[in-house]
Amino acid sequence: MIRAAIFDMDGLLIDSEPLWRAAEVEVFRSVGVPLTEEMCHQTTGLRIDDVVAHWHRRHPWEEPGTAVVQERIVRRMIELIGERGSAKRGVDRALDWARGHGLAIALASSSPMRIIEAVLGRLGIADRFVVVRSAEEEPWGKPHPAIFLSTAAALGVRPEECLVFEDSLTGVIAAKAARMRCACVPEAWPRQDGRFVLAEACLPSLEAVSDELLR
Repeated sequence: MIRAAIFDMDGLLIDSEPLWRAAEVEVFRSVGVPLTEEMCHQTTGLRIDDVVAHWHRRHPWEEPGTAVVQERIVRRMIELIGERGSAKRGVDRALDWARGHGLAIALASSSPMRIIEAVLGRLGIADRFVVVRSAEEEPWGKPHPAIFLSTAAALGVRPEECLVFEDSLTGVIAAKAARMRCACVPEAWPRQDGRFVLAEACLPSLEAVSDELLR
């Protein structure tokens, strides 16, 4: 029996992937990494420290340190969210659907809490979640299941009683590793990566949520 709905944030609730790509390209190029928007897809869904470590291994730079680069990306993202962050299609419908079925509603994101707060404020949906967690509080980010397991614990439900909504393959893997059901809403539709078959359902948008997800 499903008792909780856990929502990812970036690319699912807010159309933030273009903003992440813009911020990453801008900041990484400033330290000499020849990053393109297409290359950014390699790290979609990862925690920001993992993204920076990924590119530092491939295109090492000396200064500034990786922590400074992380901070610059986070600051730029908050600016972009405030300037032009917009909700993805079906967000209100999905949240209303979950509430209508009496599900506890949580948000579990790879983003730092400062970015989560900026998004919730921008979209005006902070009061829709009983639990909000950032993977920056976890020892490992997605695709490790830590963020989902700690979210379930905070909700007081078993992992098997959770339905996760995710847009990235990284997030889907994390949800399944946590032994949760998962509905994926890929940014590219129809889905282009066959590995999305790991999810129990694949939707074109959150507008497509239905009671079939509970069966």
